[in-house]
Order: sequence, then C-alpha cells, then structure tokens
Amino acid sequence: MGWYDRVVLPRLIDRACGQPPMRRLRARYVPHAQGAVLEIGIGSGHNLEHYSAAATHITGLDPAAELTERALQRAAGITQPLDILTVSGEAIPAEDARFDSIVCTWTLCSIPDPVSALSEMHRVLKPGGALYFVEHGRAPDPDVQRWQRRIEPLWKRIGGGCHLTRAADELIVGAGFALEECARGYEPGPRWATWMTHGIARKPS
Repeated sequence: MGWYDRVVLPRLIDRACGQPPMRRLRARYVPHAQGAVLEIGIGSGHNLEHYSAAATHITGLDPAAELTERALQRAAGITQPLDILTVSGEAIPAEDARFDSIVCTWTLCSIPDPVSALSEMHRVLKPGGALYFVEHGRAPDPDVQRWQRRIEPLWKRIGGGCHLTRAADELIVGAGFALEECARGYEPGPRWATWMTHGIARKPS
C-alpha cells in the first residue's frame, strides 16, 4: 500500500463522507437500526452519532485500519458497545441470522465484490430484519451515464475502488432482499457522482 492509500485517501474519504447532504441522509436512516447492528463499511465512523438507544450493540466491518482508527475515536461519544473487525464484507465472520439490523452507507460502490457481500449480509441478518442503505451509483440519464463510464476507470484509482456505475437497488433485490422503501435522486454536486439510492430492505421472514 502506497503513501496515497495510507495517508491521503483516508483523509479525503473522511472529509467527503462528512458533508452536510451525507449527514442528512445518515440521520434519516441510521436511527432506525435496532438490536444487534452490523455496519458494513464503518469507515471513520460518521454513522456512530446517529444511532439511537434502540441499537444495543454495534459491530463494524471495514478493511481500512487507517479509517477505523478514527471510528474508534468517534466511538467515545456513544453508549453502545462497539466491535470493529478489519475485514471486508465478502466473508462476514458471524453465524447465520446473527444480526437484527444492517447499516450500509456508501459502501456497495467500493466493495470489491458487492454480490458476495450482499449474499453474506442476507445470511447473517435475521428473517424479517432490516437493511438500511444509502448508496450512490448509476444515474438514470443517458448523458450522465456516459460521463460515469468515461470517468470511472480513473475515479476507481483515486477513490479507493469506488465505482460510479453500480445500481445499488438492483444488487440488493438480486441478493434476495425485498425493498420496503426506496428513494432516488441527485444530491448537490457533480451529477456523475451524486445520484443517490437509499431506503430500507428486508430479509423475508
């Protein structure tokens, strides 16, 4: 891992993920997580301040130790126990139906194998449990899609593997989840990077 990935990229990700539009979307969904919560891609811990007392225990997964160090610092401001595992979501070290809720924000764009990760999320979530997601990805406008395809090869290199052309809702449904609520739209910023898909999906009982 080079200097950019170790030093520059974690700072850029932490700053970008703390912008007001992202904070607003976090505040819309994260407080609903309850019980034993699994957060995929906990990163530097921007979601931690949004958990309510309904969340009794949080397990965060993220392979980037440079980011999770900051998450542990932010954890000083919450009351729930927090465990952080520096692993990726394609192989979640937990038994079947272990968690009541899963939170996944701006992670499916950069996780190397989102299909495997969502399959694992489905496995470890209890029947009837909820997946709260906020993601960006493929826009519906053909002209924006063209720019996304052009920019994506470079963007992946400078953005920690972030893809601009993944469709989170399609991936989630393909993994066996049922969409209970799903909203889509552009947030402020360049349209090729700000098409958001967010909502609630459930594992059928």
